[in-house]
Amino acid sequence: MAKYRVVVGLSGGVDSAVSAWLLKQQGHEVVGLFMKNWEDDDDSEHCTSRQDWLDAASVADVIGIDIEHVNFAAEYKDRVFAEFLREYEAGRTPNPDILCNAEIKFKAFLDHAMRLGAEKIATGHYARLRAVDALRGQPLPEDKARQLPAEAVRYQLLKGVDPLKDQSYFLYRLNQAQLARACFPVGHLHKSEVRRLAAEIGLPNACKKDSTGICFIGERPFRAFLQRYLHGQPGPIVDDQGREIGRHVGLSFYTLGQRQGLGIGGVRGHDGGAPGRHAPWFVARKDRSRNLLWAVQGHDHPWLWSRWLHSEQAHWIAGAPPATGRYQAKTRYRQTEAACTLTFSPEGANSERFNLAFEQPQWAVTPGQSAVLYDGEVCLGGGVIVSAEATERPLPPWPAAAAALRQTRRARRARVGDQAS
Repeated sequence: MAKYRVVVGLSGGVDSAVSAWLLKQQGHEVVGLFMKNWEDDDDSEHCTSRQDWLDAASVADVIGIDIEHVNFAAEYKDRVFAEFLREYEAGRTPNPDILCNAEIKFKAFLDHAMRLGAEKIATGHYARLRAVDALRGQPLPEDKARQLPAEAVRYQLLKGVDPLKDQSYFLYRLNQAQLARACFPVGHLHKSEVRRLAAEIGLPNACKKDSTGICFIGERPFRAFLQRYLHGQPGPIVDDQGREIGRHVGLSFYTLGQRQGLGIGGVRGHDGGAPGRHAPWFVARKDRSRNLLWAVQGHDHPWLWSRWLHSEQAHWIAGAPPATGRYQAKTRYRQTEAACTLTFSPEGANSERFNLAFEQPQWAVTPGQSAVLYDGEVCLGGGVIVSAEATERPLPPWPAAAAALRQTRRARRARVGDQAS
């Protein structure tokens, strides 16, 4: 097995810590690197950067490797966070982890690691890599792949073995040059095995909770955080009949499928006393031209389901688009792949646009999120969702329907007043 000088991104979490230990056990020369990428409120109660650094340094000490602290805050703000805000302002819901991987972990970090003399970089992602012969598509042993010219080898991104932790979805924008320098040491393990190894090794973060916040920013009240950077225009929340049922604080602060934070939990649907009138409300549509937030009642409401979608900004890991045909796809991370058919826009497969038609309708397909395509265990690439069946359905009239509802309510109050007198 070839031995490398590997720079490992130590985040302070258990996955990257075990990755570093595994690489050292395999005989590689391992160096740790901690990335600080957020400074705006570094002293806030929500920021964990200082604690993460202390955890990463402790891990490096236990494993017996050097660690460097590097600041990529400027790169993060320019390449990731600015785009994140632009997408929210446009009414879409971006996935910052995907852009963060492409622009920071596998670009800024990779470039810095190469300057340190690294041959490879490693992260704690639950994903795997496979080198194949570029012409025949046959798997290549690592030692053989290393000896061949770069153009003779193609790298495939594979799902992680643990189906509950697979993170290939977040890595679909990586290219061949980035994958050739990458390794994912825990991709062949289940999370429970990683935790067990960390405890056996005596790592100080063996039981540390996984991070679920915004990439490198951490966990915090999301709407309050966004409101520091975006200024929303309040407006009506309307139901599927075009009737006003509440008020929103700005379309940027909501996403399709959202259930919490609507403030309309006690509002009855149009079914009056019918069963299901207490079913929860979900965001179904954002109408920026009229500043309306459309909400529907019940998880299975037809407005929440889409049989097809359109994507742009296509990126294909192999460097070329796959053939049209049947594959599987995810439209959000916490989702099982769904069977679909891939087609391309009229411009052809070499354009940045593609379409997916699903065998079964998909729930809350959200513009701004990514549609990621799979062929079995191989992640082929994907693109950013721009529209779906649910977001292109005709909407009922408004404010005509709202005005009619107000008139009905006034008439009802008048009748009640007459009866009381």
